[in-house]
Amino acid sequence: MSARYAFLRTWTTFLAVLLFAVVVQARETPGIGVVRATDLPLEARETLALIRRGGPFPYAKDGVVFGNYEGVLPKRKRGYYHEFTVKTPRARNRGARRIITGGDPVESGEYYYTDDHYATFRRIQE
Repeated sequence: MSARYAFLRTWTTFLAVLLFAVVVQARETPGIGVVRATDLPLEARETLALIRRGGPFPYAKDGVVFGNYEGVLPKRKRGYYHEFTVKTPRARNRGARRIITGGDPVESGEYYYTDDHYATFRRIQE
C-alpha cells in the first residue's frame, strides 16, 4: 500500500507542476519585448504625448479599434485596443509605425509600439 501511495503522490505532484507551468506560460505574452519611452523615435514620443492629452490627432484613423487579429497582444474583448499612427518621415501614406493602447488610451498606461505594421510589438515602459 505504501508503494502505491508513493506512486500516486509522485504522479499527482508531477501533474500539479505541469498544470502550473501551463498556466504560467499562458499568462506570459510571447513575442512582446519592452522599450523605454525615452528610447522610442521622436515621432513615437510625440504620438504618445498626444495620446496622453487626448489629441488632437493628425490622422483620421487615429483612435480606431485595433482588432488584434494577429493575436500577438494579450487576448481581450473587441474594443479594448485602439491604434494611433506614428508619423514616418518621407512616407507618402501612414507608414508601418503605430502605438496600440489598451483600455482607456489617456489613462491606462498600457501602450505597445510596432514599427513593422503589427508583426512585432514592444510594451512601452514609462
